[in-house]
Amino acid sequence: QAYVSYSNIAALAHLAAKPGWEITTTLDHIKIWTHEEGDVLSLKVEMRVKIPSHLAFSLLSDFTFCQQWDKHFLTHEVLQTVNEDEKIYYVTSPPVTGNKPRDFVILVSQRQPCKPSEPYIVAVKSVTLTSMPPSPEYCRSEILCAGFHIYSESNSSCMVCYFNQVTSGVTAYLAANLTGSSKSIEDTALQCIKFLE
Repeated sequence: QAYVSYSNIAALAHLAAKPGWEITTTLDHIKIWTHEEGDVLSLKVEMRVKIPSHLAFSLLSDFTFCQQWDKHFLTHEVLQTVNEDEKIYYVTSPPVTGNKPRDFVILVSQRQPCKPSEPYIVAVKSVTLTSMPPSPEYCRSEILCAGFHIYSESNSSCMVCYFNQVTSGVTAYLAANLTGSSKSIEDTALQCIKFLE
């Protein structure tokens, strides 16, 4: 258990530190970057938010709030509270055209910074739970590595960086956005900022 939560946090830190991110979109409060390596596409969304970092951390680390700003998620249910920093959730997503709706079993690990220069961290990855086997109604999907780094900028503002490492399974959602425009990603980021503020 300790190893899984450590590897969750470490994988997100490793993704954030990768060289070669390319900026694709710049708006007033949002920047979108992509990183390609083999068949893995990673996404980074930077959002400037006018609330203190600790408040953004407490709102973003509670995944039961996700539906309020991210339309890609239908339901969130806490399956297991491992400890105060780790929870396992069962999440469902609406179907992509013609397919079954998708579901995920994810571990959400959160960490507070040790030093002021360090970010608050919320890391997300799929885990296997024997009590939640795949169901025929859903297409069980996997999150390799995703989450947030939240940096304090002042007492009343912070920079929220959202990361997601996407495999071919999730690409159906993003393909339309990244080729034509990153409209859906922008919309979700704007909803996130609105929700936080």
